[in-house]
Amino acid sequence: MRCPFCENPDTKVIDSRPTEEGHAIRRRRECENCNKRFTTYEKVEEMLLMVVKKDGRREVFDRNKVLNGIIKACEKRPVPMVEIEKVVSEIERGLNNLMEKEVQSEFIGELIMEQLKKLDEVAYVRFASVYRQFTDVKTFVSEIEKLLENGKRHK
Repeated sequence: MRCPFCENPDTKVIDSRPTEEGHAIRRRRECENCNKRFTTYEKVEEMLLMVVKKDGRREVFDRNKVLNGIIKACEKRPVPMVEIEKVVSEIERGLNNLMEKEVQSEFIGELIMEQLKKLDEVAYVRFASVYRQFTDVKTFVSEIEKLLENGKRHK
């Protein structure tokens, strides 16, 4: 941080604390050249992630939509809510780490299915059937056969 008095680039932080509103961090600094003190406020910049839907519409990413979709897929399954929350947090963190402003809804759906496959295979098939719009029993059987085949390879 550059000193506002002498333009020296070297300053040290003396004290740091969150603001009363909690949206920023207040830092008390001292210039290592002129020894004058000053205060800075740092705010975390939140980047809105936009989801591009199949029809081209855009909407702000909604964590609750992911959560509700996974909860629905895991209904009446032995999957603890703590595990569901972990999956949702992992998906959200992964999307934020992409540092993209927009992401395709299909990509999010694939991330969800990837996580559900590890979490609970029945929940995975439920989610996939809705997400991929399975139209007949053959599609269900095909997806289950893929799961069984992958299970054999991993044992």
